[in-house]
Amino acid sequence: MPITSLTSVELRGAVHLDQMQPQFAAISAMKSDGYFPVEGESAFWLEVRPGIVVNRLLDIALKRCDVTPGALMTERHFGSLEVHGPDQGQVLAAGSEILKAMGKTWGDQPMPEILNDEIIRKITAHHATLLNQARGGMLVLGDDTLYTLEVSPAVHVVRCANEAEKAAPIRIASMRTSGAVGRLRICGGDAEVEAAAEAVRRVLETVRDAPQGGA
Repeated sequence: MPITSLTSVELRGAVHLDQMQPQFAAISAMKSDGYFPVEGESAFWLEVRPGIVVNRLLDIALKRCDVTPGALMTERHFGSLEVHGPDQGQVLAAGSEILKAMGKTWGDQPMPEILNDEIIRKITAHHATLLNQARGGMLVLGDDTLYTLEVSPAVHVVRCANEAEKAAPIRIASMRTSGAVGRLRICGGDAEVEAAAEAVRRVLETVRDAPQGGA
């Protein structure tokens, strides 16, 4: 049977988180089917096509580096994985080993397509209640300012959420990190949400920049 060459795999997105923030780490752990990440750890996320190739790529990372797997997902078209650990050097090395096996660099990933980037001020209590029915994070409250993001590839949502939390004391209401598109909702006061939204926009402009020590 033919074996798919890793160099023919499409790199959809590669993301490094230097230090996971408290809300982001907690939400990631809640959604994780693997080993739970915790606040302060470093993480590497990857999205590729065909999706099932993430099994071979995760195998490379786990056998060559001291990292822990937190996610392994295969959607209809795409696959994604996450590894994390307290040693940022090992996490970066895991990302580098995966990209090297694919014959790719950070700069080979496509720039994200932003489908929605919007701030809605002072949402009503009824609106907040509807959002909370499907939330995957913190509660949205009436009179909150709400920021919504929809982006493709989906994997970039993870860095957007983590950097938003670094930038301002907002609440992450939900984040979808896999599938055809990624979605993020954050809420809080006007100034805090505006600062977080600016951080998200900066992140999406620099996805091709290799992290320090990256491939």
